[in-house]
Amino acid sequence: MEIIALLLFLFFSFTQPVLCADICSPAYCNSIHGPGIRFPFRLIGRHPERCGYPGFDLSCNNQNQTILNLPRSGEYVVDYIDYTQQVILINDPDHCVPKKILNFSLSGSPFEGTYTKKYTFFNCSSVWTEYTSYDVEPLLCLSGENYTVLAMSSYSLPQQIPVSCHEISHVSIPALRYVSQYWSSMEAREDFQLTWDEPGCTSCEVNGGICGFKGNTVLELGCSRPPNRGLPRSAKYGIIIGIGIPGLLCLIGLACYAFGRIRAFSHRSRLSTTELPTITISQQPVVRAIGLDGPTIASYPKTVLGESRRLPKPNDGTCPICLSDYEPKETLRSIPDCNHYFHANCIDEWLKLNGTCPVCRNSPESSMATPCSSMSSSYSLSSSDHH
Repeated sequence: MEIIALLLFLFFSFTQPVLCADICSPAYCNSIHGPGIRFPFRLIGRHPERCGYPGFDLSCNNQNQTILNLPRSGEYVVDYIDYTQQVILINDPDHCVPKKILNFSLSGSPFEGTYTKKYTFFNCSSVWTEYTSYDVEPLLCLSGENYTVLAMSSYSLPQQIPVSCHEISHVSIPALRYVSQYWSSMEAREDFQLTWDEPGCTSCEVNGGICGFKGNTVLELGCSRPPNRGLPRSAKYGIIIGIGIPGLLCLIGLACYAFGRIRAFSHRSRLSTTELPTITISQQPVVRAIGLDGPTIASYPKTVLGESRRLPKPNDGTCPICLSDYEPKETLRSIPDCNHYFHANCIDEWLKLNGTCPVCRNSPESSMATPCSSMSSSYSLSSSDHH
């Protein structure tokens, strides 16, 4: 939460000065085809007055064209601005420059022509095809169905002017980018080239600076470096401190944790490798029950039950292996020492797999009964049943 609060403080602290510094940044009527507008020009409605020099106001029309309004010649479309050479190229929005040229004047504006050329306009009462021999083309935007308007350079007029043509005007206009002897319909769509002397920002622009006013009260010019895009340097330092240091601490913590885990794992691995022989030696051997051989099992005493089914232990009436009650005439076998009785078939199969008593788990291997004692026991149990 402290980091978030610091970032919010830095954002709101440094955003406003950046916006104030960018109010005179370049603006566009058409960012794709239109020129960038900055000092000495300003775009009305987007730049405050202090962003432009007096007389250099531009505007946008409903077609997103950049418009320059000359006080005595009307509106022109701005096609290009060269801030280093201090040159601006303008054209007629209606693509009929000759119509405006008849009343063209730069008076009252800070601009002047790079150089000028004089033209003479003629109004001819017949159609234009009659004048092809004069190597001229008509100004179609000024011509009508019954007359043709021609414009010729005043410096190279033909010696004989057609009788049907009479002079209507002499004009002096800024030279076009492409100058020819006659003003053709193609040339009528070319730009006019204007220039300005004041304010003089050429040296500043050539050195990569941005020209503008030094203060808010006087028209004194200054040259500054282009503003840095994004946050100012102090804001960047604040963000680096606010985010970089906690991030660095987190990385250090993760590195320490990983190093500790690796070290602990390595220690356990070495410990296991060192103690493995000791652990193996100290383990107790696994004791497995091994069955008895046939002669040993056959040596265990047998008993044939009489009608009373009585055994030396009154509670031994059921075989612990098959859980069936003993019946008369069944043959039982007992295990020496513990004297537990079982069906002979049941205990024989058991002892082949396990050498211990199924009831008390004692091993009878060391207690070997003799055949005589077995016969004696069998006889005694049978005799007692007859009495």
